[in-house]
Amino acid sequence: MSGSSSSSSSSSDDCGSSDYEFFHKAPTNASGRPGFNIFQKCTSAIRQLAYSFKADALDEYLQMAQDTGYQCLNAFCKCVIQLYRDEYLRKPTEADIERLTAKHAEVHGFPGMLGSIDCMHWGWRNYPVAWQEQYNRSDKGHPTIMLEAVASYDLWIWHAYFRPAGSNNDINVLNKSDFFDDLLEDRVPKVEFSVNGEQFQKGYYLADGIYPEWATLVKSFKCPLEAKTTKFKRYQEAARKDVE
Repeated sequence: MSGSSSSSSSSSDDCGSSDYEFFHKAPTNASGRPGFNIFQKCTSAIRQLAYSFKADALDEYLQMAQDTGYQCLNAFCKCVIQLYRDEYLRKPTEADIERLTAKHAEVHGFPGMLGSIDCMHWGWRNYPVAWQEQYNRSDKGHPTIMLEAVASYDLWIWHAYFRPAGSNNDINVLNKSDFFDDLLEDRVPKVEFSVNGEQFQKGYYLADGIYPEWATLVKSFKCPLEAKTTKFKRYQEAARKDVE
């Protein structure tokens, strides 16, 4: 996944034993009664993440104070990062790239394909009022934030970027993200494949029509007139459903 944290904040992201114990051990209050169990704490964290609930919005449903709700969310996120970052929250290794390109050639019929890239608008309900105009677009009617993502055949989203303010589109976000930094600095692993008798050494991504005409982005045909281009358009759009 794109982006990296500084060394000063990396230690705070680690899920220590105290975070696991927070869920598995229910502390007792002054009267000796047990506190919230693991199901209540996980329910609070998941509802905050899935439905954008504020912590104090669950006080009637879970009888949980706002501070405790924030503790549940903080500990839950740290544990998820600790458990899954080595496998999912990272960029593909050379072994991953070999597996992805081989599987994409088998599943979609595209040799050398690394994944599919696309941008989408996510509605931002609990946005800060001071930032309202920065993330508003007239065609959406409410504040949104643009997310750029890359997904493979197995729905592994190993790149996600969403930060830029303003009236953005896919090209603006692509220009601001660090997605192709490694490619520009020639640090990407070689992906050797052959198409129509021509040899290539760089992988590519499937994209829609708004993206620029780059060799590393393979787009569909707008108005195919031949049987060959019509077939390519059908296969390309079907493969792009991985990210859509």
